[in-house]
Amino acid sequence: MQKLTFKIEGEYVELNQLLKLVGLCDSGGAGKVIVASGDVKVDGKQELRKTAKIRPGQTVKLGDILISTQ
Repeated sequence: MQKLTFKIEGEYVELNQLLKLVGLCDSGGAGKVIVASGDVKVDGKQELRKTAKIRPGQTVKLGDILISTQ
């Protein structure tokens, strides 16, 4: 499993933007498509809200990639 760490500047980052910022997709729009596919889990639960607020301490999983936020 590949593990990434992302430091959130501010209170939160939207899920589709997080996927773009860590390099898993080219744009926020592409991030929305990935989230809509149902393949993204936040803290172990499937997340379908494209702009879900991801806060420090949460984990996001896509396939075998785990993103820890700070």
